[in-house]
Amino acid sequence: MSGGRRTAAFLTVLLGGAGILHLVRPEPFDSIVPPALPGPARTYTYVSGVAELAVAGLLAVPRTRRRGGLAATALFLAVFPANLQMAYDWRRARPRKWVIALGRLPLQGLLIAQARHVARG
Repeated sequence: MSGGRRTAAFLTVLLGGAGILHLVRPEPFDSIVPPALPGPARTYTYVSGVAELAVAGLLAVPRTRRRGGLAATALFLAVFPANLQMAYDWRRARPRKWVIALGRLPLQGLLIAQARHVARG
């Protein structure tokens, strides 16, 4: 399996799993929706879960993989404010939680780079 296909497979599993979690156990995700967004947090949680499943589907199919890479890039950029919100909310939490929240920020950059790699083919 080539590097691009491995990356696409990894992102497919990651996004598929995250999408399912958003729909089955939405509460933790609701808590990191930035409060400045209008409407209920649960709506954003469900919409992002469905989007993650849709993008995973695009990445899983060779014919739509490049579009899936573009969609994954957009999705990872769109959910970045939730990671910032988590880091802000957890700034006074136990050190372990703070490290997790801070660690998600550069991880998001890595995921964006991987999605762009897939989009380039």
